[in-house]
Amino acid sequence: MASLPANASISIVASSPNLDHDSIEAVVTVPTFRRPQQVLDTLQSLRNQKTKRRFAVVLVENEAEKREGAAAAKSWFDEGLLQGMLIIAHDRGNCCAYNAGFLTTITYFPNFKYALVVDDDELADPDWLENMCATAERFGVDVVGGPQIPVFARPEHNKWAAHPVFSAHYRQTGPVPILYSSGNMLLSRKVMDTMGPPYLDLRFNFMGGGDADFLSRTKQRGFELAWCDEAIIRETVPERRVEADWIRARSLRNGVISTLVEKKKRAGTPLANTKVFVKSLLLLAASPFRGFLKLCKTGSISIALYPVYIGAGRVMAEFGYANEQYRQPEKN
Repeated sequence: MASLPANASISIVASSPNLDHDSIEAVVTVPTFRRPQQVLDTLQSLRNQKTKRRFAVVLVENEAEKREGAAAAKSWFDEGLLQGMLIIAHDRGNCCAYNAGFLTTITYFPNFKYALVVDDDELADPDWLENMCATAERFGVDVVGGPQIPVFARPEHNKWAAHPVFSAHYRQTGPVPILYSSGNMLLSRKVMDTMGPPYLDLRFNFMGGGDADFLSRTKQRGFELAWCDEAIIRETVPERRVEADWIRARSLRNGVISTLVEKKKRAGTPLANTKVFVKSLLLLAASPFRGFLKLCKTGSISIALYPVYIGAGRVMAEFGYANEQYRQPEKN
């Protein structure tokens, strides 16, 4: 069996007994960081999948010191409650964790067709995996995304579901021009082979947006994308994430990511950076009008401010601003 490169900074902690690596069709990567109870709920949702496809889970512990998630989940793999592998990604960061999971997938599961991702604060509906794979086959695409439905800590927070920070970009299953999030994602083997490691750009490691950049690059390489509205993931939203400063920080961050991804996409073309900067200035200038229209439509000041923050974040990125929310996980 193949082994990981010596410089991979990955340790294998557990592997299910009698795991038939060669027969696995789909591999689900689950990155986890300081959520030992939540990740067990995520794993249980994967145990509940209704599919005849042989799939395995690669749980990626990204807390290399305390390893609370790994400690909580190790018996699941040792006892065969879940088919798959438990690994430690020693290099901390969002992109490092995803890359470790993808590298493990391509190294140890030689015949896999699909690589999927679920985060450790998410629960997959029982038909999730089957719906994702079936959508890829139905539309002949190599990348599929699906909805991450927010589950708020308190009922009165449900009003935030319509905010752009939480709402899905699409509402109907079928081909789409672009996807943005890895929180509910499928990649074909062809994508994995073509893009190659490292998959997510480490410049986005603590900011987020490595997934948006990766998906943008897959589109540039000619891969077709689709949305599966039936492949539902339910994402836990703690009270912290409906506070005004978190919403503002996330909105500004989205603007920053938008600029950085667009600059990479345009790299090598004439006046690339100038064009991106001019576009950012125009978006910022138009944002009060766009915000006013959203206020009239939704009655929400927070939703109305979103295009303003996006425009501001895009311009701030030109001057080196980077909101690395993942560096302080207790505030995220």
